[in-house]
Amino acid sequence: MTGPPRDHGGNLDRAVRQFGAGSWLDLSTGINARAYPVPTLSGQDWAALPTRSAVAELEAEAARYYQTQAPITALSGAQAAIQIVPRLARPGRACVVGPTYNEHAAALLAQGWSVETVTDPKAALGADLLIVVNPNNPDGRRWSPASLMTLRGRVGLLVVDESFADTEPGVSLAPDLTGAEDDIVVLRSFGKFFGLAGLRLGFLICGTGLVQTVRGLAGPWAVSGPAIAIGCQALADRDWQSRARQHLSQDADRLDALAAQAGWNLVGGTALFRTYDTPDAMAAQNRLATAHVWSRIFPYSDRWIRLGLPGSEQGWQQLAVALQAR
Repeated sequence: MTGPPRDHGGNLDRAVRQFGAGSWLDLSTGINARAYPVPTLSGQDWAALPTRSAVAELEAEAARYYQTQAPITALSGAQAAIQIVPRLARPGRACVVGPTYNEHAAALLAQGWSVETVTDPKAALGADLLIVVNPNNPDGRRWSPASLMTLRGRVGLLVVDESFADTEPGVSLAPDLTGAEDDIVVLRSFGKFFGLAGLRLGFLICGTGLVQTVRGLAGPWAVSGPAIAIGCQALADRDWQSRARQHLSQDADRLDALAAQAGWNLVGGTALFRTYDTPDAMAAQNRLATAHVWSRIFPYSDRWIRLGLPGSEQGWQQLAVALQAR
């Protein structure tokens, strides 16, 4: 397997080159457009190298937020965790439940793994490594923690990417981990739910037998001082988190209603993004782009289009007009 193209959302430069500059509404990612309000940072947060105690405070706050007893390592985004995963075991046969985020397969292939895409985790039994994105991007498929735990001992290393699990904590495997499980790794993204992707903060949760390997691969100062300060505050802010989940749920319903009016059928998604079936995804993307609304389509489907959620009423109106255009 050579792997899927390493294309992503967030490629607004391409839209501008093709459709011209203007007031763009970028819905090509699954990032919360109502970002967590960034607090005022001290000069020390910017000027000094992060201390071990500061990193430990961030990781302890993350453990409370993710409700896990297993060790947590703070990293510069979930992408950094994806790059580390292939180095946690000797390369062999890896399976990725897909279609899904293509960086998993790309990172594995780069480290010498043989990679196979499967449509169900049970099809990967006997694999040396299995990756499940839960909820899945882009179709929103979900697996219960109990069903994922049944895979223990039936694959070598189970890797669960929970980058979009913040809006529905009940789907997370993290609370079931005690630290004794050296055959399970959970990845978490901070930037998507909190709307601060530019901060580059994420976490890897694993057993005590793996954590030193992870931290050694991450190297010193894997996260910045500003990421530590903002992350500590945001992860502890339960009121903001509750309001954000409520707003995102309501906005997802609003987006589904607009898409239905345009004749699109819901494939699935999360409260951070929605994926729809259209007669022609590229034509739909181009139609939106002429109104300066950027979306996400996929190399493996000529019908699927994915939209994030607008963060302002102006954005909603711009999207509504774009969807009604013919």
